[in-house]
Amino acid sequence: MNERSITINADNLSIDATLNESDMAEQIWNSLPLSGTANIWGDEIYFGIPVSTAEHPEASDLVSSGDIAFWPPGNAFCIFFGRTPASTDDQPRAASAVNVFGHINGDEKLFRGVRGGADISVVVKG
Repeated sequence: MNERSITINADNLSIDATLNESDMAEQIWNSLPLSGTANIWGDEIYFGIPVSTAEHPEASDLVSSGDIAFWPPGNAFCIFFGRTPASTDDQPRAASAVNVFGHINGDEKLFRGVRGGADISVVVKG
């Protein structure tokens, strides 16, 4: 399978990410382009997308900064870039288990400049 790259656009930020080889990544890739309104939860941005799937067996609430993931209870695309209200240390922690499907290429901390309510879109990198 070829490397699948996406571009996430929010406010004045445009940053690329690479999808992994998971079934979840395949589902996201086949759903592009996606758009929504940014919700902020600590150092996480999430927005609802028209994708629905169950929590995968390897799903976890512990993620790494820069991970992009799908949150099944909210059908949400999540971007993690630091501590969240659920964190017990400096590691990002989702509200509940998420399916990680990729990682930001570059400085994910730039997402701290995105405001709640911002338009956000995800497209095939081109």
